[in-house]
This record gives sequence, structure tokens and C-alpha cells, in this order.
Amino acid sequence: MSITVFLEVQLRPDTVGAQAEDAIRETLVATAAFDGNEGLQVLVDDADPTRVIVVETWTTAAHHDAYVAWRQTPEGASALGGVLAGPPVTRTFGRTIDL
Repeated sequence: MSITVFLEVQLRPDTVGAQAEDAIRETLVATAAFDGNEGLQVLVDDADPTRVIVVETWTTAAHHDAYVAWRQTPEGASALGGVLAGPPVTRTFGRTIDL
């Protein structure tokens, strides 16, 4: 069953613009290529450009778990941490309501 993950990050104000966008792009190229990733979208808050939400779709929760574990390794490290004002907040959604 597919899952959707919202990764909410707060950028440091001094990195908003090209520096933060480059770090996000660099990070998400590797995310998109990771086994089980079905898609990514980056949303920037209109009222606060330091607040960004990455919407990720994964084939299964196990695929996302493997990705998160990989990001904790030296090989999975990214430049994103250098532009964040604090730790990201992750929300995972696997259940849907049929309409």
C-alpha cells in the first residue's frame, strides 16, 4: 500500500533563495532515485518562505523506512541540514478515506 509522507522544514532565514533551493534540489535528486519513491513535490508557504513542505509518495512504509535509515549513514548525508533552522517534522499517511 502506498504511503504519503509530509516532511516539514524550517529554513534558516539567511539561506532562503538559491542556497536553500540548491540544497533541496541536491537532496531530492537522491530521494527521487531511491528504491520505492514514487514522487516528490516541494511546497513553499506563501506567507513564510522559510517554511517548506516536501510531499513524498512511497510504494510501501518499508521503502520509506529504508530510505530514512540510509539518510542516517555517511553515504546518505545531504546538504539540507546546513540550511535548516531546526529538526524537520515528519508526518506519515497510509490510510485514506474513500469518497
